[in-house]
Amino acid sequence: MKISIICFDDFTDLDVFLPWDLLNRVRLVGGIADWEVKILGTQTSHVSTAGLKIPMHGMIEEANWSDAVLFGSGKGVQQLFQDPLYLSRFKLSADKQLIGSMCSGALLLGAMGFLTGKQATTYPTVADQLASFGVEVVNESFVNNGNISTAAGCLAGQDLSSWIIKTLIGSEMTNRVLETVQPVGKGLSIF
Repeated sequence: MKISIICFDDFTDLDVFLPWDLLNRVRLVGGIADWEVKILGTQTSHVSTAGLKIPMHGMIEEANWSDAVLFGSGKGVQQLFQDPLYLSRFKLSADKQLIGSMCSGALLLGAMGFLTGKQATTYPTVADQLASFGVEVVNESFVNNGNISTAAGCLAGQDLSSWIIKTLIGSEMTNRVLETVQPVGKGLSIF
C-alpha cells in the first residue's frame, strides 16, 4: 500500500507530522512490510510555517498512483488552491483512492471538485472560502463521504489517519496503532 502526504512551503507542522507518524506505525508496529508512507512536494524540500525545512520523498505526481492521499494544511494552501497549473498535476480518482485533507487542505479538495455538493470540515478561518466551492461546511472535527474525508483541528489528524488504516487494513490494526500513542491510563476512544 502506498500512502502520500502532500506538503508545500508554509505547511502546518502537526498536520503533516501527526499523520506521518501514525501512518508509519502500521509498518513499524503492525509489521506490514509493503506499507509505504511518503511526503511529497513540488521541490526537494519544503519549509513549515514554524521554519522547519524537511526533505521530500518525491514529487506530487506520485500521489496519482497512491492508495491514499492526504493534503496537509497551512498558509501555503492559499496560493496553491488558486493555481491551475499546480492542481493539474493531480490526476486523483475518488473511485480508486482514499483522498483526505487536514484543515485548510480542504480548499485543495474543493478546488479539484471532490467536495462539491458534499458536507466537509475545515479550519474556521477558511470556511467561507471552502463554501464557495458548493460545499456545506460543518463544525465537526472529521467528516467522511465514502472515499473522501476532511478533518479540522490539528489533533483530528488522528481521525484522518485512523480512517485510512481502518479502510485499508481494518479496525484491529487501527486499534493496535492507536494503543501506541494513547496517554497512559486512557483507553481507546475511537474506532
